[in-house]
Amino acid sequence: MLTLSRGIRESVVVGDPDGVGALRKVTVLEIDCGNVRLGFEADDDFYVHRWEASERIRAGDRRDAG
Repeated sequence: MLTLSRGIRESVVVGDPDGVGALRKVTVLEIDCGNVRLGFEADDDFYVHRWEASERIRAGDRRDAG
């Protein structure tokens, strides 16, 4: 697992480094009382879910599907 430290308004980019593939940008929006708010920039066909929601969707429970 890669671990990165970022501050408020700092981002990380996930994807193909040569720019040919799609890139996803994740930005730290707020840190408050141990909670972190993240902003995700991705194509409309790229799904972003909490881990526990993703697990339910993969198990066939589509309640959390976008």
